Formats: sequence, C-alpha cells, structure tokens
Amino acid sequence: MRCPTVRFAALAIAAVLAVAPLAPPALAQRAPESFAPLARQLLPAVVNISTTQAVQARPGRSDAPDVPQAPPGSPFEEFFRDFFNRNRPPGQEGAPPPGPGTGPQQRPQRRGQSLGSGFIIDAQQGIVVTNNHVIDGADEINVILSDNTTIRAELLGTDPRTDLAVLRIRTDKPLTAVPWGNSDTAEVGDWVIAIGNPFGLGGSVTAGIVSARGRDIRQGLYDDFIQTDAAINRGNSGGPLFNMAGEVVGINTAIYSPSGGSIGIGFSIPSNLAQRIVAQLRDGGRVRRGWLGVNIQQVTDEIAEALRLPNGSRGALVARAQEGGPAAEGGIRSGDVILRFNGAEVREMRNLPRIVADNVVGTQVPVVIWRDGKEETVTITLGELPAEQAQASGAAPAAPAPAQPVELAGLGLRVAPITDELRQRFNLRAEQRGVVIVEVAPNSPAAERELRPGDVIVEVQQERVGTPAEVQERIARLRQQNRAVALFAVEGAGGQRFVPLRLRGERGAPG
Repeated sequence: MRCPTVRFAALAIAAVLAVAPLAPPALAQRAPESFAPLARQLLPAVVNISTTQAVQARPGRSDAPDVPQAPPGSPFEEFFRDFFNRNRPPGQEGAPPPGPGTGPQQRPQRRGQSLGSGFIIDAQQGIVVTNNHVIDGADEINVILSDNTTIRAELLGTDPRTDLAVLRIRTDKPLTAVPWGNSDTAEVGDWVIAIGNPFGLGGSVTAGIVSARGRDIRQGLYDDFIQTDAAINRGNSGGPLFNMAGEVVGINTAIYSPSGGSIGIGFSIPSNLAQRIVAQLRDGGRVRRGWLGVNIQQVTDEIAEALRLPNGSRGALVARAQEGGPAAEGGIRSGDVILRFNGAEVREMRNLPRIVADNVVGTQVPVVIWRDGKEETVTITLGELPAEQAQASGAAPAAPAPAQPVELAGLGLRVAPITDELRQRFNLRAEQRGVVIVEVAPNSPAAERELRPGDVIVEVQQERVGTPAEVQERIARLRQQNRAVALFAVEGAGGQRFVPLRLRGERGAPG
C-alpha cells in the first residue's frame, strides 16, 4: 500500500510541473560555419613588425658556427674548415676560426632582428599598436603590410608597465583600420580569433574561445589578462584578439608553454585597459597614472576577524600612508582598509593599483574605508604616479642580545624597549619608535608569521605602543574581550606590515 504522504508529494510535484514547466537550458551559440569572411575583412589591418638593433657578439662566440675540433692533418680537418668558411658572414671567408685569444675588438657588431605583430587603429593617421617588448631597444622599426609593403615606422610612445607601444607609419597606400571592442563584455566561452605573425610566417589566423578572465601572471601591478586557447606562438606578440563582430577585445602578449610553442594557454591585454593607455601614448608619448601613495597588503581572514570587518576578507589594508602623499593628505592612515575607490569595489589588494591608475590625475575622488569598526568616506585629490624608486635595503640584523626583555605569554615573543644598545645591534633608525622583538620562540604563533628579532612592534590593534607594558596591556584587554586575534603593526627591513597573531591563554594554554 502506497504511503499517503509520498503520494501527496508526488501529486504536488506533478501539479507544479503542470503549471510551471522547467525552462529548457540556454542553447550554446553555434560556431560559424567558416571564419573566412571575418578573416578576409580583418587581415588587411593586421601588420607584421620587424625590428633591428646592433648586437655585440658575446665573448667566446662568433656570428658563424663553432668549428668542431679534429685531429691535425686528418680528412675531417679540411672538411670542417670548408664548412666553416661557407657559413662565414660575407667578406670574412677564409678567416681563421675564433680561438681562445679572440678579443672583443675582433668581434664586429652584427644586426639582430626580431619579429612581432601589430594592428592599425587609425587609417588616416597611420597609427599602429603593438607590444613594448616587440620594439624594445630597436634601432629601426619597420611595419610590413598584408601586401608585403615595408614602411619605416616612427615610435610615438611606450608603456613598459602594460607592455604597450604605439607607432606611426606614413604612406600613400590606403590603409585598413579595426575598431576597439568592449573587453568587459567578453565572457568565458565566447568565440575569438587571433591574427598575427607566428615565427615570421606572415598573417596567420587561429580561432578559439575566451578561457578565463582576470588572470594575474605576475608580470606587473596591472595584470588583468584575458586567457584564450586560440593558438598564440612566438611572433604573435602585439597582434589583436577579435570577437565575432570584428572588434579588438585583446592584444596578444604572452603564452604559457614549457616548449615555447602553443599549448592552448595564451594571454591578451584587455582592450578597455589598452585603449586608455594607447590614447595617452598617441597624444603625449607617455602615460600619466593616478597615485594614492600607500603601501598595502592583503586582508586575510584573520585580519578581517581582528578588525571585525563584515563580509570576510576584502579590500586593501593600508600598511603605511606615505608622508606627503595624496592618501595621507586626505586623511587615510595606517590600519585603514580601503573598500571602494571612486565607486569601484576593491575586492582584494591587487585590484587597487589598477583601479587607482585608471583615474585622472588631479581629480577629487571619494574613498570608502573601514576604520574603528565602521565605514567612513574620505575625499582624496589624486596625485600622479612618480617615477619608480629603488627601495632601500636594510642591513641584516646582528645576533640578538636581550635588554630587559618581557615575554608576551602565548605568542612566542620576547620584547624590550628600544635602547641605544639594541638600536646599534639591530641597525634601527635613530627616530625609530616602538618595542623591539629580541627573541622568537620556534613553532610559536610569531614564528609562523615570520616575525624575527629586530622587528619593531609599533601598534597593537591600531593603537600606538612605546613600551613592553603597553603591549601587554593591549593584549590583556583583547583577551578580556574574548578576542581571538590581535593585529600588530610591525616594522622590519621590508617596511611596515600588519601581522595577525592568534591569542592563546597564559603560558600557552588554550585560550
């Protein structure tokens, strides 16, 4: 006998299905029967880039192949000498092969050549876009059109940070240009085609899909690559990645490959990023980027817990607001978490430099921060990113020597006030303030966070500290509040950073 409850449930489901049938899954967009019409339209706008530069032969090398050693007087000696002479540069036939005593003055410069790709974005002005690494260091740049016409190019500007370069060619020939597309609308799974000059073979077309978005391949602060499985090889650099409307949605820049050939993992600069950079290079020859003037670090789950940040780890934690920088002048300080910048969500630390750089220098922008357990909004006048500066490297600290050390129970730390002796032993600055770490216990919370003797604790839970007693008092207060994590601001050889430490009970008992 059927259970009444089960029968009722079955009838109920049948009724729902009768009233609201399940919607069929969305059908995937079909691939075109042929990419030929699109390729025919786009190929004339894609160019080959050929560069030359003077290259000094390396010591112990020559422009000709090395001559294998053969026993004197043997038939092989004559054979290898003939082979060597046939492969010497013109005018050097019959010259002796290079020996151990060959000096640099005997190695004339040769002309190195490299090949890449590019595309025309303005037919009237002859504006060509390519990668910076394609033309970097070139003495001469030539653009080769699809009909094999070679034209000397003028370099308008480069941006190594995003690996972009802009050229101009002048010709009476009619040129074909391609439009920019909106890379933000390119979705994973969309069809794309890449056109370029792989291995110097000339215009070649490959097809694939968008494999991923927002890839960070550790090339710089502004990484936000489109990943594609359209075949990209050496020589494709600087070539365009097109959507099915014939618009440029990316600039092919890098591949991941153990062998040097395509394995279906290529990376393209999104057009929305490239278009802004190219416009500045075209007009002024250089890029002006917004600058906030902060040192930042990732908000981890433990840091979010220590700061009582809702919605988990998000935003960028300000480790230091540089003195005199736009952030410091606008009221941002160490320990703030930047959540939104000019309306753009800062999901994680690496998003912030790109968001800031995209804003216009000199404008006032609202910045939403998390401070003292709540959101606040400050207004910053954006500065211009200065030229890159070399970071000073701190000297290695000497062996620790405790000076009236105090143990921070449960953290694995012994700290002391900064004295002249400790200042000298740990190479601390004359103006350094805080509490110096003199000992770190192995396998302790402090050791796990890579704290070291010579590091200086300057804040605990965003409150300044100057003595070991103040550090102990802050920790005791957090334990009374049943807080599980204490947030330390620590200065070391690499600058200031925030370090979350789990609070254990007295003498290491679970707390």
